[in-house]
Amino acid sequence: MFKYNVRGENIEVTEPIRSYAEKKLGRLEKYFGNVPETTAHVNLKVYPFPAEKSAKVEVTVPLPFLVLRAEETSNDLYGSIDLVVDKLERQVRKYKTKIHRKSRERGFDIGNEPNLIEEKMEDDENPLEIVRTKRLSLKPMDSEEAVLQMNMLGHNFFIFEDAETNGTSIVYRRKDGKFGLIETD
Repeated sequence: MFKYNVRGENIEVTEPIRSYAEKKLGRLEKYFGNVPETTAHVNLKVYPFPAEKSAKVEVTVPLPFLVLRAEETSNDLYGSIDLVVDKLERQVRKYKTKIHRKSRERGFDIGNEPNLIEEKMEDDENPLEIVRTKRLSLKPMDSEEAVLQMNMLGHNFFIFEDAETNGTSIVYRRKDGKFGLIETD
């Protein structure tokens, strides 16, 4: 079900490293039933510092209804892989529990969830120039679920369709660490 794109920075990705990463990330597949073929992007980085080495692993799995993303750094590359997979499993379990509970409470069909695409904006010297455009299907949800989605994507804001008002709303992270909600008329 998952295809793997394993890249290395300052490290050659050997077959044992690739196999280990694929085997560990394969644990995530049990959480998904009918998901089309997806490419898991794995980026391995090793930082050779004079005192000690550190290894960072970043994983992004764009699914049709969710983008899983996590990164971990430790002294050991294999340990970093283990930590990032554990973090992704926690994200999936939390997401599935929350979605199923909300769908039972509200009677939503969770089978038709929208595509959420995570893309990083490229830095540009002209701040008014639009360098990327995104199109999203908005899923009906409440603000609590939208905050969960925003946190899982690692973004500072999230646009969604409010299930109660059927209007478009935005949740965002405030500078004080709390969350705000913008509702449209």
